[in-house]
Amino acid sequence: MAEAADIQGTGPSPARRWLRRTITVAFGAPLLAGLLQAPAGASPALAAGDGTGSRTVDVSLDTMAPSSPVEGDTVTVTGTVTNRGKKTVTDATVDLRVGPRMTSRSEIEQVTGRTGFRYDSDPAPLEDAPTVKIPRLGAGLSADFSLSVPVSELGLDEAGVYQLGVSLTGHTSDQGSDRVLGIERTFLPYQPEATKKKTQLTYLWPLISSAHVSAETATDDQQTPVFEDDALADELRPGGRLDEMVSLGKDLPVTWVLDPDLLATVDAMANGYRVKDGTLHVPGKNKDVAERWLNALEKAVRGREVVALPFADPDLASLAHHGKDVPGSLGHLQSATDLAGTTIETVLHLRPSTDFAWPVDGAVDPSIVAVATSAGADKVIARSDSVRDDLPYTPTAARPLGNGSTTAVVSDAMLSTTFDGDMVREESSTLAVQEFLAQSLAITLEQPEDQRSVVVAPQRMPTSAQAQTMAEALRGLSAKRWSQPLDLVAAAAAKPDPDASTAVPSSSRYPKKLRDRELPVQAFRDMKTTRDELDDFKVVLEQPERVVTPFGNAINREMSVSWRGEVRAALVYRSNVLEYLQGLTKSVQLVDKSDLTLSGRSATIPVTVQNKLLQGVDHLVLRLTSGNKNRLEVNGEGFAELPVKINGGHSQSVKFTASANVNGQVPMTAQLYTEDGTPYGQPMTFTVKVSEMTPTVMLVIAGGVLLLVLAGVRMYTQRKRIAARNAEAEAAETDGPAEAETGGDEPSGDEPEQPSDPTPDTASESGGPSGPGEKVDR
Repeated sequence: MAEAADIQGTGPSPARRWLRRTITVAFGAPLLAGLLQAPAGASPALAAGDGTGSRTVDVSLDTMAPSSPVEGDTVTVTGTVTNRGKKTVTDATVDLRVGPRMTSRSEIEQVTGRTGFRYDSDPAPLEDAPTVKIPRLGAGLSADFSLSVPVSELGLDEAGVYQLGVSLTGHTSDQGSDRVLGIERTFLPYQPEATKKKTQLTYLWPLISSAHVSAETATDDQQTPVFEDDALADELRPGGRLDEMVSLGKDLPVTWVLDPDLLATVDAMANGYRVKDGTLHVPGKNKDVAERWLNALEKAVRGREVVALPFADPDLASLAHHGKDVPGSLGHLQSATDLAGTTIETVLHLRPSTDFAWPVDGAVDPSIVAVATSAGADKVIARSDSVRDDLPYTPTAARPLGNGSTTAVVSDAMLSTTFDGDMVREESSTLAVQEFLAQSLAITLEQPEDQRSVVVAPQRMPTSAQAQTMAEALRGLSAKRWSQPLDLVAAAAAKPDPDASTAVPSSSRYPKKLRDRELPVQAFRDMKTTRDELDDFKVVLEQPERVVTPFGNAINREMSVSWRGEVRAALVYRSNVLEYLQGLTKSVQLVDKSDLTLSGRSATIPVTVQNKLLQGVDHLVLRLTSGNKNRLEVNGEGFAELPVKINGGHSQSVKFTASANVNGQVPMTAQLYTEDGTPYGQPMTFTVKVSEMTPTVMLVIAGGVLLLVLAGVRMYTQRKRIAARNAEAEAAETDGPAEAETGGDEPSGDEPEQPSDPTPDTASESGGPSGPGEKVDR
């Protein structure tokens, strides 16, 4: 393993440095002229462009301190070099290269995009500066380095942004001469004294998460919410993403941007919640985690500027491009906006600003602006890669947009996207911090005599590593040498730059990569279906708020930005909400009825309505319709309606009077309706068999009954006569010689036989089931 050594030394005096630079220029000019005349086939090591093999070694720049040095500081850079090639690197040197002062933000952007070493743009190593010697670096092996240089030795002539490079120079067995085998670049912002006019910088600090609460609630009086999962707890507990955002943000000069749904969700956790576990609902186990996070957040935002997004952070672009033509969709945005302020006031006990709209990535077009402002917001947070300014400097963020009734707060695209990448690696984090500080200083130095306001709107849901890197960058500005913090409300009220663009970009300029991830039109149709069924359901409830509130919030969550790129998960969530609502509506239903037999001119037909809900239902009407009113009438007409009111967990039998005119089968239909005539639930059908007995039939039946009675009387009389004759015969036999033998009055051993009861003339009653169908008697 090659050793990494730190070599410290004192640098030459300023006079000696000036002399060396002069000699270098004097002797280098002829050489430069020769190089400019070199043929196209000149050695790659000398020609402009990427140096051959300049990506053989990966140079990782892990730390740089201080991030924005001043006079008297010592800059220390640490990192790692890794041989990515197949040959061993020998006699290598790691050194620093400080370039000339940059004059524009575009130069910073160009340097950020470079990879390999370029002789025409990368500066030479610092003279007499410490280096690290690596005698041997095998293929695939790594070595650490640390370089420390006093600011006075960096050659920083004046305030500004400088390129700082760390390179490894050496050779391999197939390349005998020394060459640059790897380089990493970053930026050194140098502003030793405070500027006269400091840039006012507004940094948004978003607390937003995805949807976790379902539309379901427990059956208790408190309507304990039921969560789809318990994943939010991982973000809230110490070390989690949302915990990091709160613990870091409390000490930073930021404007808090909150999704009220997140606060409502955590507040529900803190007050007791349940979680879906298959078909069961189990008690949530992270009540204490939620309470701790809410308490920390309340302390962090006390006395600070807080901006509330509409409830559940609705996707304004999806609504504008796919949802606004679906009836009722804009109403969801209005309800989400109305709910925002009250939710934050209830949970955090402060009044937020609710007049800001924040489309995804600040991308706007005329339809997005129209939708964003339709619910009361008059300020739109856009971004400079959407609302573009053709200016040589960065203008103030705020400006009137379109017809002037809307204020656009245009965030800076470069600053806002600096921390989008993976910030887990130390190198990525360090480079992002240095780029952010360099860009912010460059903005100030563009027009040092004019104070401007700049807004930074980072990604909506930063990871823990991204949050930590953003915090590090903001701490790098804490000295306030070229910037000072400003909250978003004040930034929106800043005096606009008269030369800044106020035009709304056309729809054709909306980024395709964003449009491809929007919610489809079917999503908004599904929301409409749910809303329509909810509207029909709530009018029959005695306590509609117990259903309207959880389902209204669920519909708002269906529009959330967090569903972008989660097509299947979004569909499953919408389907679960609708299926649960339909299950509740079916809890009020007609009980299936078997076919009836109507024997007689009139009878009562009962229809049973069942209510399985925990609350009562009212304002329902049950209509019973005859399929043939000439054969069977209901309440004297072809149909009849009766009101329905049922307590929770009960059933009600609604009775209709039916009148038969003609024998035969009549189909009947029972249907529930709301009071305004809207059908409720599915109809129920059954058949009534009319079997009316006419006077002739009754006469025949009466005659038959009379004949049966007479026959019975005759049979009884005959049996009595036969019994009497038998008795006389037995008596005559008893009065003969037998009496003399016995001596008169001694009774015999056997008692006389008694006549039997007459045989019944009707069959015994059957204990078996009755025939099919239900009989309705007069």
